[in-house]
Amino acid sequence: MPDSSRTTRTFRFEAFRAVSAGIIETAGSTFFVLIAISWFEAGALAKGLVASGSGLGYLLSPLVVSRVEAARIPVARAASRLCLFASMGLGVSALVPSQLLFVLTSLISIAASGSTVPLLTQIFQDNYPDESRGRYFARTVMIRIVSGAAFGAGAGYLLSLDIAYYRFVLAAYAAALAFASWCLSNVPSEPLHLSESDHPLRAFRSVREDPVFRITLISWMFMGFANLMMLPLRVEYLANPRYQVALSAGTIALLTSVVPNLARLVMSPIWGWLFDRMNFFAMRVTLNVGFAVGILAFFASDTIPGFVFAAITFGIATAGGDLAWTLWVTKVAPPARVAQYMSVHTFFTGLRGLAAPLLGFALVARYPMTTLGWFAAASIVLGSLLLLPNALSNAPLRRGPAAPVAPGPGEPGEA
Repeated sequence: MPDSSRTTRTFRFEAFRAVSAGIIETAGSTFFVLIAISWFEAGALAKGLVASGSGLGYLLSPLVVSRVEAARIPVARAASRLCLFASMGLGVSALVPSQLLFVLTSLISIAASGSTVPLLTQIFQDNYPDESRGRYFARTVMIRIVSGAAFGAGAGYLLSLDIAYYRFVLAAYAAALAFASWCLSNVPSEPLHLSESDHPLRAFRSVREDPVFRITLISWMFMGFANLMMLPLRVEYLANPRYQVALSAGTIALLTSVVPNLARLVMSPIWGWLFDRMNFFAMRVTLNVGFAVGILAFFASDTIPGFVFAAITFGIATAGGDLAWTLWVTKVAPPARVAQYMSVHTFFTGLRGLAAPLLGFALVARYPMTTLGWFAAASIVLGSLLLLPNALSNAPLRRGPAAPVAPGPGEPGEA
């Protein structure tokens, strides 16, 4: 059971960091793609790359966890340094108006930020009690949602006035990442538990050893690939005149950021309560149904009411998805190996995060959006079927014994 003072301090600074996290999460999903389309008139490769930053970060996360473990530095301090590096990259892009620089710094900076996820999950494991971890996380998600919705509305309005103001949007992202770095530097944490092996990919042994973990990763590949492929295509569908929708930047931000975030705000505390009490796999299948319906509704529509319905459905599913994606390994992993399990999960998320947007933009040049929407929904259903046995079972999930977490020589116990 974590010390109450650690829980309180962690929640306080996570609540602060949630403000910047809400801003940052609008980058790859909305504004980077919008800037690439509307200002730089970028091609499919460039649009796919700016939408793939998080995927690259997730792909690199096992290496990041391995290096942080070997360096024997507290995990929050390592995450803080990565966010500071990301801030510097976007700051440079805001100062120098270059398409090549924009694509590279967007990709690298969001990758650096995304690679912190396993470290953050280990912090939540160590500092939040098991019986209320979902509730604490949901509270910070609500702050993140309000921040993201407010920033989405403001940035969308600014870019509607003049797309050339995109440099101010990039500067805001750089400032948000710098603030996140400061918040993380104040979160208590320890170095990761030393593994028996020093191989940088040692975390992948859990895929072989843990059948529950393995089947869930396979299921997530089907669902996640479909979702990540269609996510940036929402902006393409609404912004590109080819599809005869061609909405303004402000309306696009409203439909892809503000409305889904409002739905998430309402549903996040409910999903947080359910996560602490509900069979995780039943929750995951329920969320998958929401994502499938949201995708079909969005790409089968050409009216504002249809887009709003799809955005609300997507937001409801995303509210639970935030919790499920970030915290699910705390349900199945040995406590001392949560970061390692999460790094494997984020690695496979990275594979699909890099490939899915690129494939999506390539396929949309040959197939109708509606066809891709049906393909994505079918993939999500297939992934859900793999989880049904665990969703219908009342057997407890296997978790290994806790292992001691020892700070390295000369390293303090808190960052």
